[in-house]
Amino acid sequence: MKNIHKIKVITVAIAVSLMAFNCSNNDDDNMNNGPDFSGTYSQEDQMGRPAVNTVFVSAASKDMFNVTVPSAQGAAFQSMFEANLKALSPAYTNPDDKNALGFDAAAFTGVLATDVLTVSLDKPTTFYDGTNVLTGRNLADDVITVELILIFGGETGLTMSENPTLSNDNVDANDKSFLTSFPYVASPW
Repeated sequence: MKNIHKIKVITVAIAVSLMAFNCSNNDDDNMNNGPDFSGTYSQEDQMGRPAVNTVFVSAASKDMFNVTVPSAQGAAFQSMFEANLKALSPAYTNPDDKNALGFDAAAFTGVLATDVLTVSLDKPTTFYDGTNVLTGRNLADDVITVELILIFGGETGLTMSENPTLSNDNVDANDKSFLTSFPYVASPW
């Protein structure tokens, strides 16, 4: 896991350096100079699962969460995630209630507290398609709606009985079509 963490930090450092290298008011400024990799770089945010860190980690703990290696996040943050989940969704205070994944509050927050994007090599790649769960993520997956269903969808997750107005972000598609080749994301507006 340490090597994966190092790779993530190096990737972020390279991306930031390339952005800084390519962001100049004068196109001639960097024509003969390469990016500057001197200095110290640090990880600023973990987003294996979008919005999870934002919603479940208290403001005072954000920095600590972001620098904690994923293998240690569950033990360090699961109880905070569970307390925040129960505050957001009272259905989880009943230990018999489960979400669409079949998880009670402790099991669900145990999964969420480890902020990694899992990938399955033998199942379809999807965040959640009604059958497959957290087996990866496609660009078109409606990640935020899935997270809202899992949090506010009531004890079955599918009935949206607890709070239907919070079980869908009502954004059903990207505002621009995805590309058919790398980098797949549409150009900015």
